[in-house]
Amino acid sequence: MNVHHAAQAILAVGSREVVKFVHQKGRLFSSLVRPALWLIVFAVGFQNVFGVAVIPPYETYIEYQVYIAPGLLGMVLLFNGMQSSLAMVYDREMGLMRLLLTAPLPRWFLLLCKLVAGTLLSTLQAYAFLILCAVFQVDIPWAGWIYALPAIVVSGMMLGALGLLLSVHIKQLENFAGTMNFVIFPMFFVSSALYPLWKLQEAGAEIVYQLARFNPFTHAVELIRHALYGRLNGLAMVVVIGSLVIFFALAAHGYNPQRGLIKRSPQPA
Repeated sequence: MNVHHAAQAILAVGSREVVKFVHQKGRLFSSLVRPALWLIVFAVGFQNVFGVAVIPPYETYIEYQVYIAPGLLGMVLLFNGMQSSLAMVYDREMGLMRLLLTAPLPRWFLLLCKLVAGTLLSTLQAYAFLILCAVFQVDIPWAGWIYALPAIVVSGMMLGALGLLLSVHIKQLENFAGTMNFVIFPMFFVSSALYPLWKLQEAGAEIVYQLARFNPFTHAVELIRHALYGRLNGLAMVVVIGSLVIFFALAAHGYNPQRGLIKRSPQPA
């Protein structure tokens, strides 16, 4: 594999994903409706039901919107990463994945092309959500849009790699609902996306607090949250990059055609 072939592969896979995204006109809209509802409705409802004292030091609706905006950016990346796993399952059922994996390029690189293409779409949707935040006057510094780009990209790649890993084990489209219930929602709610981790510990939810600390999505949110204000969270960066490497390595191993063959082959006496 040379640089020319590698560039052609990334361009071909990336352009295919972009064309699919353009043709699916409701996809961008649906990806923004969910976090927009959380941004506008949840912040108000959270305070009206539980009172301002529940979410100090975010004593106003606007301040709480500023807090949850990075978490909702993470939600956009998380759902798009999981949707990429749904696309992988669909391509496998339709036979398109088999054609892709028979290309004369290393299998891991073909999966990397899919990951890069999915991350590109995730990043575009994340910035569309930032535009929505600006429309609703959420106080995020304009410079933060630039600072956050590397954090958004690496977080999108990590969550996309998780989607690739899940697609190894999801055999049918009908099983994707289980992924929503047992992967996406727990990762989102057991994190710092909607409330500070110290608030969980203060409330005595020690088990939830510890689960959130070890949740890779928590570190993706914190990496984005700090980056939006020009700061680097070193621990979050290490966890996100480490999780990306682990998830992608496991996904590449799972898509290895020899893996099942080795397991079925008879062992020598």
